[in-house]
Amino acid sequence: MSTEIDPKRTVAELKDLRRLTADGNGAQRVAFTPMWVKTRVWLRQKLDEVSGLEVRTDAAGNLWATLHGDSERALLIGGHMDSVPNGGWLDGCLNVLAGVEILRRISAQYGGRPPVTVRLVDWADEEGARFGKSLFGSSACSGNLDMDEARKLRDRDGIGLSDALKTVGVDFERVKESGAELVNAAAYLELHIEQGPVLLDLDLPLGAVLGTFGVERHAITFHGQAAHSGSTPMNRRKDAFLAAAKLSPEIYEIARRSGNGVCTIGSCTTKPGIVTSVVEECRITLDQRHLDGAALARMLQEAREASERFAKEGNVRVNWERLWHIEPRPFHPELIELCNAAIKETCGVSHRLPSGPLHDAAEVACAGVPTIMMFVQSLHGISHNKIEDTKEEHLELCVKAFDRLAEEAMRWVAAS
Repeated sequence: MSTEIDPKRTVAELKDLRRLTADGNGAQRVAFTPMWVKTRVWLRQKLDEVSGLEVRTDAAGNLWATLHGDSERALLIGGHMDSVPNGGWLDGCLNVLAGVEILRRISAQYGGRPPVTVRLVDWADEEGARFGKSLFGSSACSGNLDMDEARKLRDRDGIGLSDALKTVGVDFERVKESGAELVNAAAYLELHIEQGPVLLDLDLPLGAVLGTFGVERHAITFHGQAAHSGSTPMNRRKDAFLAAAKLSPEIYEIARRSGNGVCTIGSCTTKPGIVTSVVEECRITLDQRHLDGAALARMLQEAREASERFAKEGNVRVNWERLWHIEPRPFHPELIELCNAAIKETCGVSHRLPSGPLHDAAEVACAGVPTIMMFVQSLHGISHNKIEDTKEEHLELCVKAFDRLAEEAMRWVAAS
């Protein structure tokens, strides 16, 4: 077996997987469905060809491939094979298949016995496409999964998460036992398409990820008064929609002032919702993200103050309801440097950037494992869509750079 990494083989396997699990609308590898099970069978066939690998599934349905080393301290390489419905051909599976190629190289180079243990994990249900709960397998493993919340989850056909797990041999009540897999974890690496336009706009193939954004997600409801749209003068109206509408451009200003934050009003509903009435109630949802916790808190406070100012101006009331919150998850500074160096050695130039989307890496970092992610450029800056794509030469570069990072990370683990 060759001791050289073969990025072209990874690209060919990605194309094989697309032929096996996609249709004209995109990838269909939704977790805990027959297509996802078919995908796992295909992946295991690839892993079974690697000499010295031990492959098994943990209590949460995460698939682990372990190459035991001279030390039990483990370098983890992670990704996910599941997709959203009608998803892209690279989201998640690139990470795993690059990891398979790295395991091939390490097994051949070290005669099946590297200096430290190396483990590849395919996390179960990163996307949360069926039940609305992202990062299921990694949050179970980190211990952060809210069991009471997860017990209530149903898909659109009314099937509960626990029942879906039974069909793939997973006992929901035991999923947190998967945390035992992190006992000897010394570092975690994850490769991913960027899913956004930053590297594309910079015309760079690869970037080192600083961490994942913290998120503040709220519903904001303005309460006014319904009134006839024909008989009510403009200066007498208590228009809930007007106050909400004023907040929209303001949240862009809040994001601009924050430096690297983002703010999004993602939905808007009104009552009574008819053409002949002034809006009595307007409910909007606000999503705010930043890598710096203090900056995220300022963004939230500024949005609250702005909503109260616009409510007062319009003679309406406003109340807030928190929908979700997660702290920023910065990655390990030494691993960031190793990642940056691996990218520069591979393609000459690197860029450091935060991740707006969450990834399994965020849960692993939260569990106290030193973590780093590498991004590869996304064409169009689009993901979760059948047009998701990356240049083949960039795919080959990312496999090479990720392999360099894995080799340096093994040395780092051995020395730490």
